[in-house]
Amino acid sequence: MSHDQIHDKLIRMANQIATFFMSQPEEVRAEGVATHINKFWEPRMRRQFFEHLDRGGEGLLPLVIEASVLIRRPEDKVGSVSDARQGAAGNDLAAGGR
Repeated sequence: MSHDQIHDKLIRMANQIATFFMSQPEEVRAEGVATHINKFWEPRMRRQFFEHLDRGGEGLLPLVIEASVLIRRPEDKVGSVSDARQGAAGNDLAAGGR
């Protein structure tokens, strides 16, 4: 899966989460999106999400952008042991998992 396809999938997933939380009361929507992403997205996925957001966030629903201030931004530690583990887990995403 190409880098663009991974970003497209993350955008689609984030928007699906936001669409679900649109059915919730307005005061809990952004927190719900952020909590879900913080809980279920591994650091590598969140890193890729923020890379896209930092480039303008094209395609993301306004609720996702609103929630982004509550989403934990992973530290950039290129080449670290944890980065290698995340790379293996990221293969699940590339294979269609999560």
